[in-house]
Amino acid sequence: MFGARHAGGRRTVGPGTVVVVTGASAGVGRAAARAFGARGASVALLARGERGLDAAADEVRAAGGEAMTVPVDVADAQAVDAAADRVTRAYGRIDVWVNAAFTTVFAPVTEVSPEELRRATEVTYLGSVHGIRAALRRMTGQPDGGTIVQVGSALAYRSVPLQSTYCGAKSAIRGFFDSLRCELRHDRSPVRLTMVQLPGLDTPQFSWVLSRMDGHPRPVAPVYAPEVAARGIVYAACHPRRREYWVGGSTVATLIGNRLAPALLERYLARTGYGSQQTGEPRPADAPTALWEPADGPDGTDYGANGVFGGEARHRSAQLWLSRHRRRLAGAGALAALGAGALAAVRRQG
Repeated sequence: MFGARHAGGRRTVGPGTVVVVTGASAGVGRAAARAFGARGASVALLARGERGLDAAADEVRAAGGEAMTVPVDVADAQAVDAAADRVTRAYGRIDVWVNAAFTTVFAPVTEVSPEELRRATEVTYLGSVHGIRAALRRMTGQPDGGTIVQVGSALAYRSVPLQSTYCGAKSAIRGFFDSLRCELRHDRSPVRLTMVQLPGLDTPQFSWVLSRMDGHPRPVAPVYAPEVAARGIVYAACHPRRREYWVGGSTVATLIGNRLAPALLERYLARTGYGSQQTGEPRPADAPTALWEPADGPDGTDYGANGVFGGEARHRSAQLWLSRHRRRLAGAGALAALGAGALAAVRRQG
C-alpha cells in the first residue's frame, strides 16, 4: 500500500497504489501512466480524448496495472473534482496525483488572440491548480497523505520566444506550488509536493498544436523520448521529499545558464529561438488543432505517447541517472576524498 514511509522520505509505488494522471491520453501523461502500470498500480486516466484514453488504458493493463478512464476537461474545476470523486469511489483513496495536461499556442505575442490565451492558460495553469486542489481535498484526510507530482518544464524558469502562453502558465504553476509548500509545512501536512522539470520531448503535441509559424513545430534539440520523462515522474512519486527533479542535460544547462548569465541567454534565444522551434517543412494544411477540441475525437487518430521526431529522440538521460543516485555518488566522492587525504598524510609522514 502506498504511504509506507522509508528512510529518506521514500514511498512505495506498486500494487495497491492509486495513481491519477491528467493528460493521460497522449504524450508524457500517457508514457507516465504506462510506467505506473508497469509497477502494478491502479491508474485513473484523465483527459478529453476518449479514443486516446481507451488505448492508454489498454497499455496500462498490458503493462501489469489496473486502469479506469475518466473523460474530463481539466479547465473545468467542478468536472475535475467530480473525476476525483469517481476515482475515490472506485478505489477508496488517491495516493499519487500527476498533473501532465496542457495546451499551448506557438506564435508571437501579438498574434495570440485573447480567447486563445485564456484557453491555453485555463488548461495549463488552472487545470493544474484544479488537479492540485482536488488531490489535496482527498489526501489531507488520509493517514499517510499522498504525493502530488507536477510536470514542469525548463521553460518555467527560462522563457523562450513564440511560447509566451506556455511559459507564462508554467511559471505561474511554479509560483503556486511554492506558496502551497509553505502552507503544507505550516500545517505539518503529510501531503508531499514535487515538480519534474523536463526538456524538449518527442510528443504528439507538435502535430496538433495551434501554430502560426511558417514551419512545422518541433521540440528544441536535444530531443528526449517521453519514456525518459515518465521514469523521472515515477521516481519523483517514490521520492517526493525533493522539491524538484531536472530531467535531461539541456534542462540543467538552461536552468544554470539562466541563473549565471540571463541576459546572454536571452540574446542567444532571440537569435536562435525561432529557427530551433520549427522545421524547414510547412505544417500540413489539414493538421488538427487540439486547443478547443481533442485531436483524437471519435473519428480521430490515437496519437500515443510518441511524436514524429523519434528518429532523433534520446531514450536515456545521464543527468536523470545522476540525480537518482546523487547520495550514493556523494558518498563515494566523500570516501574518495578521505582516502586521498589519508594517502597524502601517509606520504608526508614517510
